[in-house]
Amino acid sequence: MFGNIGWGEFMVLLVAALVVLGPERLPGAVSWVTKSLRQVRDYASGAKEQLKEELGPEFDDLRQPLSELNELRGMTPKAVITKHLLDGDESLLTGNFDKPGTKPVSKPVPPPLAAGEKPPIDSDAT
Repeated sequence: MFGNIGWGEFMVLLVAALVVLGPERLPGAVSWVTKSLRQVRDYASGAKEQLKEELGPEFDDLRQPLSELNELRGMTPKAVITKHLLDGDESLLTGNFDKPGTKPVSKPVPPPLAAGEKPPIDSDAT
């Protein structure tokens, strides 16, 4: 519920409440607000349960288009292109064409040798 309020804004609200209500009435106001929020949440969940009971299986039919709408709401242009044009393969957009679990075609390049060091004998060279 307070996801959009940062700590700074919360502290400003707390100080404003302390100034307006005073230290004597602030605990009572906080308990009243928490009770009211709990009661509103209980009413909302009760209304949802009542709606579920009255609609029965049609409630799930109603929820399915809403979930599709929420899925579309989160789509970005890149996600739309990836999903519908590229069948979920985003390697063209990211440039990462290696599939996980495949070995590279060439051998890895060995690290540079220090001065006076001889190269190791390669057993695959035969």
